Amino acid sequence: MLRYRVTNSDGRRVENVMPIGLVREFPKDKDAWREADRLGFSVRINDSPMPGRIRFGFLAEHYLRADFGADAVRPKSANTISHVEHIVRAYLVPRFGNEIAEDIKPLDIQRWLKSLHENNGLAWTTIAKMRGVMHRIYKIGILHEHVAKNPAQYVETRSKTDYKAVVITPAQTLAILKALPSPLHFTLVLTYAATALRASETLALRWSDLLWNEGRIRISKRWAKGRDGEAKTEASDGYVPLHPILTAHLRAWREQSPHAKDGDFVFPSLRGRGRVPLSASIFVADHLRPAAKKAGVPIEDGQRFGLHNLRHSLSNWLVNKAKVEPKTVQGILRHAKIQTTLDLYTQEDCDETLAAQGEYLTALGVGTQMVQ
Repeated sequence: MLRYRVTNSDGRRVENVMPIGLVREFPKDKDAWREADRLGFSVRINDSPMPGRIRFGFLAEHYLRADFGADAVRPKSANTISHVEHIVRAYLVPRFGNEIAEDIKPLDIQRWLKSLHENNGLAWTTIAKMRGVMHRIYKIGILHEHVAKNPAQYVETRSKTDYKAVVITPAQTLAILKALPSPLHFTLVLTYAATALRASETLALRWSDLLWNEGRIRISKRWAKGRDGEAKTEASDGYVPLHPILTAHLRAWREQSPHAKDGDFVFPSLRGRGRVPLSASIFVADHLRPAAKKAGVPIEDGQRFGLHNLRHSLSNWLVNKAKVEPKTVQGILRHAKIQTTLDLYTQEDCDETLAAQGEYLTALGVGTQMVQ
């Protein structure tokens, strides 16, 4: 039995019990505690154990309720909640769940995270997110006075990603478009390439979101887990430009689409009779990747390439080739921070760096005639 005390309405402390199981099923104290944590008893009772002696599993479950519940200062998207819950329940709790939260050592955390990279092959960016979630668990625990210290704050990880997006040129994009005979697929890729919308944002578009007279597209939601969800960030909730050329192509597609009402999806699943948008993953596998390879895009087997690469490609071209102000590009991509635009979505351009070096050598006055 799990025995605990709560304060009743007249202020007296009274004992309560919860059945855990038979002694023969849980012969050791730690076995019974593990079962209690699995059943969520520690979260369900009103009075938590004494600060400093609670288990990490309880602290993690408390975090999921507190940081994503009614007390949350910043609302989280459905994708964020699902992602964090996966980190907590698939990694953190299985490793540290039965340990006393304040007895966990920073070095133990760091060694475990490092082993996930070396033995499990997890990327450092993923591991950095795990460290961030663990840090947040303790931070919320301190806020609610369940623990007094945060061992995760001393843990070091690497956050630089090894991923480098495949960036395609306008000529390659045009070749891809010519390889897509379906007007639905053609207009979909053209819209991605011209607006740099995220895949989930484009799939959520209805015809009523296209503000023809204003020359703008309203972005207020994204398609996630089979339904409409909130925009990824506050910066994502807004508008993107709708140029007359793109307008003409979208109007032409609407005239052909069997689902052309204001409330219908702009890019519907024809197999699903327009009840849902088309599947991005199926489209990429069946149409986009083959068309990109046919256009000469160097994509190796197993290498990531999808609609999101069109977002990277537009950002890279606008900054390096069109010389558009980075702040303007940030607005088009709707990034909260300009560092994201410049560091993650814009790659070094060999032609530009070569030209820059040539300009310096010219200014230096070193001509080819001086080469011996």
